Amino acid sequence: MKQFLSVHDVPDLPALVAEALDCKKNPLAHKHLGRNKTLGLLFFNASLRTRLSTQRAAQNLGLDVMVMNVTQDSWGLEMKDGAVMDGDKAEHVKEAAAVIAQYCEIIGVRSFPGLADRDLDYRDEVIGQFVKYAGVPVVSLESAIRHPLQSLTDLITIEEHKTKSRPKVVLTWAPHPKALPQAVPNSFAEWMNRADVDFVIAHPEGYELHEQFAGNAVVTHNQREAFAGADFIYAKNWSSYTHYGQILSKDRDWSVDAAKMQLTHNAKFMHCLPVRRNVVVMDEVIDSPNSIVIKQAGNRVWAAQAVLKRMLENKS
Repeated sequence: MKQFLSVHDVPDLPALVAEALDCKKNPLAHKHLGRNKTLGLLFFNASLRTRLSTQRAAQNLGLDVMVMNVTQDSWGLEMKDGAVMDGDKAEHVKEAAAVIAQYCEIIGVRSFPGLADRDLDYRDEVIGQFVKYAGVPVVSLESAIRHPLQSLTDLITIEEHKTKSRPKVVLTWAPHPKALPQAVPNSFAEWMNRADVDFVIAHPEGYELHEQFAGNAVVTHNQREAFAGADFIYAKNWSSYTHYGQILSKDRDWSVDAAKMQLTHNAKFMHCLPVRRNVVVMDEVIDSPNSIVIKQAGNRVWAAQAVLKRMLENKS
């Protein structure tokens, strides 16, 4: 595996999930792979689970890890080719990525959209420029439009907890006080469309995901209808794609509560975290036995470890 930016970098999805679960059973079985090698992690925005889980995964593989908060710990990086650098950016990514690759065998990058210019965000410039100039494998720790390590984690978690071969999985929009990116729902939808599940997306009008991500999902504006018979409920807020970056609704009727969960097939509740309690989901749901958000977060380690393992083995 030379890069991990999306589900399209994974030709054998069930095999990668199985590999991650094998890592979970035997965390240190491949500790020799990373000996005398270094993983560099670059964060352009805040992180808790991604940072810690990827570091733990790397340590399980024997990798040394260097972490940098870009702009706080380094020069500001210019991303545009051909830029006249007379502003606040002191270094171009062309040199920075190449230099980091002198120190690290693998680079992980976490970026974030501005939510102002849709065309710019959907070019996924930061990740793309590191892939272009680094010359070593690059792992997306979240980009402007995707979060593939989270989505692999989600699929691992569904595989662990499903009670039938083809479960019904619902991605539901939920309210939030801030405008959030489409990265997690985009990526989750992209991965679920490749998985063996019945996939439904529920959201208010105006929150349609781009068709390249929504794919073949059943899309409904009726949340309760979507919940009927579901095996997994994945709640997540996102801002509008059509009216880019805007909050079109804060309707609390879309919050996930116990009454709606009663409509499901004893569904497990999932969320990528962090979550706004009693806004996105009620305490009665996230604190219930059917909530698997902590187990889901724990699986972030095994998703990252499976990906890093493949990169160290240089497996496709």
